[in-house]
Amino acid sequence: MTVRPFLKWPDKRLRTAVDEVIEITNAIKSTWADMVNTMDAMPGVGLAAPQIGVMMQLAVVDASQERNRRILLANPSILAASEEMNTYDEASPNLVGVSAPITRPKNATVRYLNEDGVITRRDFTGLEATSVQHQIDHLQGKMYFDNLGRVKRDMLLRKARKA
Repeated sequence: MTVRPFLKWPDKRLRTAVDEVIEITNAIKSTWADMVNTMDAMPGVGLAAPQIGVMMQLAVVDASQERNRRILLANPSILAASEEMNTYDEASPNLVGVSAPITRPKNATVRYLNEDGVITRRDFTGLEATSVQHQIDHLQGKMYFDNLGRVKRDMLLRKARKA
């Protein structure tokens, strides 16, 4: 298990929608293990494979205080989201030194392939829901700051270039 390096913004791979996972193999499980180690080293509450240059629909999430509720997801998609919203300060190790308050649905129902290769449906809430939505954005080639208006996004990117 390895801590992998992050792609640096504006690497084009961070803007690329990635391929679906066909089946859960030992290589996929090894990548997930590396992703968990990398997420813990940040420290962060989630990580998507494209952030470390792996162009597959893989993500890991653990928003627990104890860091003991790791959720491994392949091909995650949002089935439903609440109308009630939450705002969290979001950041990315791909764009160091900046963050922004992002508003997303407080709850999300997500369908994904789990570590056993079983299609799973799970309800996420709070920070876990925010993290899952953030990771799904990465898998679609979208960064958290894409959720900002143009002026705020441009200010954030200017600040990041200076950092």
